[in-house]
Amino acid sequence: MEVEGSSKKMIATQEEMVEAKVPLAYRDQCAHLLIPLNKCRHAELYLPWKCEAERHVYEKCAYELVMERMLKMQKIQEQEAKIKQSQKQPIPLIPKTANA
Repeated sequence: MEVEGSSKKMIATQEEMVEAKVPLAYRDQCAHLLIPLNKCRHAELYLPWKCEAERHVYEKCAYELVMERMLKMQKIQEQEAKIKQSQKQPIPLIPKTANA
């Protein structure tokens, strides 16, 4: 499954995410990394020093997605600023009166 506007592909299927009970908010392009991380966390009783490799890989993926979205938003804002600047009309030095 391809997500529009993203360079990463969805690897985990809907069925896998439902089976792993991944919350809706976390069903993004990094969900395939969250599933084994949550399994590891559950097996290791959520000890913070366990599953560090899995957590690092998942957090790196999430960070890359955020940075990709930020860059895309920045490009959109720059395009809108260019359009707004080109549509901006100069302020007349002599105001028009009602009779003119």
